[in-house]
Amino acid sequence: MLTETNSYDELYKNFRWDIPARFNMAVACCDRHADGDKRALIYVDEDGSTRNIWFAQMRDWSKRFANVLKADGLVREDRVAVFLTQSVELPIAHLAAFRSGLISIPLFALFGEDALEFRLSNSNARAIVTDEGGYAKIAKIRDRLPDLKHVYVAGNATPQGAKSFWNSVESASTDFASIDTSADDPAIIIYTSGTTGNPKGALHGHRVLIGHMPEVEMVHDFLPKPGDVMWTPADWAWIGGLFNALLCAWFHGVPVVGHRAKKFEPQAAMQLMADHKIRNVFLPPTALKLMRQANVKHDGVKLRSMLTGGESLGAEMLGWVRNTFGIEAHEVYGQTECNLVVGSNEKLFPIRPGSMGKAVPGFDVRIVNEQGEEMPHGERGIVGVRAPNPCMMLEYWRNPDATKKKYAGGFLMTGDLGIQDSDGYFWYVSREDDVITTAGYRVGPSEIEHTLMKHPAVAITAVVGIPDPIRTESIKAWIVLRPGYEAGDKLAKEIQDFVKVQLAAHEYPRFIEFATELPMTATGKVLRRELRARG
Repeated sequence: MLTETNSYDELYKNFRWDIPARFNMAVACCDRHADGDKRALIYVDEDGSTRNIWFAQMRDWSKRFANVLKADGLVREDRVAVFLTQSVELPIAHLAAFRSGLISIPLFALFGEDALEFRLSNSNARAIVTDEGGYAKIAKIRDRLPDLKHVYVAGNATPQGAKSFWNSVESASTDFASIDTSADDPAIIIYTSGTTGNPKGALHGHRVLIGHMPEVEMVHDFLPKPGDVMWTPADWAWIGGLFNALLCAWFHGVPVVGHRAKKFEPQAAMQLMADHKIRNVFLPPTALKLMRQANVKHDGVKLRSMLTGGESLGAEMLGWVRNTFGIEAHEVYGQTECNLVVGSNEKLFPIRPGSMGKAVPGFDVRIVNEQGEEMPHGERGIVGVRAPNPCMMLEYWRNPDATKKKYAGGFLMTGDLGIQDSDGYFWYVSREDDVITTAGYRVGPSEIEHTLMKHPAVAITAVVGIPDPIRTESIKAWIVLRPGYEAGDKLAKEIQDFVKVQLAAHEYPRFIEFATELPMTATGKVLRRELRARG
């Protein structure tokens, strides 16, 4: 835990990791807060009704579900997928997996069939927890997932071939001794965006939670403080929502507000923050831009701290946050493979608009070349994080070649290009690869291209990101049609809807341009940089 101070240099110099040999995330995030009457979750249903969930309930429910998984034959290091949005059931499933020595796999609730099939097949998931809407998608691909033996559905109805999540939980015993895991034992696989191929599963150990804490504590102005309450609209399927907000708050016993919203509504977000006395938020830049655009009212909102990340806010947006909420937006930087390594706190050092901040205590972050050799201040290079580090992945799941390529010269290579100035501030330049940053998500073009190629009209396609004032980038697909198909708005809409169903709503191309040919190298590789230049 960081000690509150006004000196960044002192904090960084004196920081030492304290990683216990034996560590389990369920025990750390739940069980040690479960004695007594301590609130874990303030859950706001779609109809606006509110339920208070206590740490003691989370402990008992997750122990019950751990017994369900054990009775159904799951053994240590088997994979359990969690295909839910913000809900009461989601943390129960993850905590049960952690305490059982299983490996959980968070899956975005808006994933379509292709996205689900790859991740469930690649991980050989043996069980999945979902809701009725998720089950409808799983049912269509289940015959292609021979390892998936158990489907638990949270909801009023239990479809044929599935098991009722709550009936299973309520009929099980709370008598469960959590597995004695080491800090390095595998705990969770979070899939990244695919750039030159399929998404990769970043496998993390239980220690990843400890690795997140210095940044979360720093940017939230030395979390925890009395009265703190955490909220994020970010889905708990991503490392940002699950760790930046939910699990890191629970590590310190800070209650979290959960809310299942179909889409982000700026004024409703303000009302939620006021109604539930939320003090600490993770608000992605897109959410802040939408709030500014909507000219939201902020009566009754009394935030203490704000974490944001995914892109630079810039001076104008930073000023809007300051004028609207009376606090500074603290930007962070990281990625699924090694999250939260650079950040800000205006009490420790002045915020420089456009900068990501400085290296977080406990992280050695440098600008390096492709060989992992440090570059001089002011020169552009790759953002590298020195290994090992407790926040760093164990490996890419069953992908040793990709794991090896991720490191050079003792650094984990993020693939992001940046600059570090002489005062230690980091400045983001661009991705080294073709990842698209849209509405806070990092989207790889390859997975979208693979799905587009399944449409009978598509002969050749390439996907790029184009500038967007709200989303940072929008997804654009360039398409060469097969003979017999006619370009037009009707076909474009059909193709867009096809991608939405197969992947996810945030991954469909908002713009489609039909072409007779695409620019290619002599070896037949599409030149995406030329397409980006065309806009």
